[in-house]
Amino acid sequence: MGVLNVTPDSFSDGGAYSTVERAVDHARQMQADGADIIDIGAESSRPGADPVEEGEELRRLIPVVEAVREAVSLPISVDTTKAAVARLAIQAGALIVNDISALQGDPLMAGLVAETGVAVVLMHMQGTPRTMQRSPRYGNVVEEVTVFLRQRAQEAIARGIRPTQIILDPGFGFGKLQEHNLHMLAEFDAFTKLGYPVLAGVSRKQFIGNLIRQPVHEREFGNAGAVAVAVLKGAHIIRVHDVRAMKETATVVSAISRHARSSSVEVSNA
Repeated sequence: MGVLNVTPDSFSDGGAYSTVERAVDHARQMQADGADIIDIGAESSRPGADPVEEGEELRRLIPVVEAVREAVSLPISVDTTKAAVARLAIQAGALIVNDISALQGDPLMAGLVAETGVAVVLMHMQGTPRTMQRSPRYGNVVEEVTVFLRQRAQEAIARGIRPTQIILDPGFGFGKLQEHNLHMLAEFDAFTKLGYPVLAGVSRKQFIGNLIRQPVHEREFGNAGAVAVAVLKGAHIIRVHDVRAMKETATVVSAISRHARSSSVEVSNA
């Protein structure tokens, strides 16, 4: 999943793709680099970010979704918590709603997803983007996030969403400290046991920067390490900014993982 931010204040590339032409060029490049999905967002969710009014989000997002839909052959995901925004994005061609509030931000979102049949990403976040990094606390972050994701999936199904529409995201960097992010990555396979596809959004996150002491745009090698672990632990989707490098990383790790599993089967059948 290649990230396409059309915000002026994204933590990683704010303003770089804020025109339709630049956004389309970047989407084409990500497709050429091996992306399978394009995730378009028009509201920054960086720590401390203020919410964006619905009208402004629509102004930024919809022309880009329409143009990208014509320019590339990949499924489009829209990163929004607002049902009205999601509805117009779906009408423009989006097939996935990436909801960082896990359907809690807008009471109409679950009904929209059920009605349209699009896929939905349910993410864990402690607090809101404005408050999430002030003092996140957990007894056991993996257990608590797992419980939350299970409950949100169950609630989604109760609201008419089919299990096959659901994707889970533990929310790296969303209301988590350094140790929380590392714990979740080390035990990422716990989330895959819930029975749904799981997305790992580790790209360019601060916990990687803290480890390698590099700014946002110089974390590619650190990103690759985190992506490799996530894939090895069973991630189905990796949300990334550096598509080619992370695609190649995931391809190699997946091949090694498949070989390891087939080798163990051969040994057990010997």
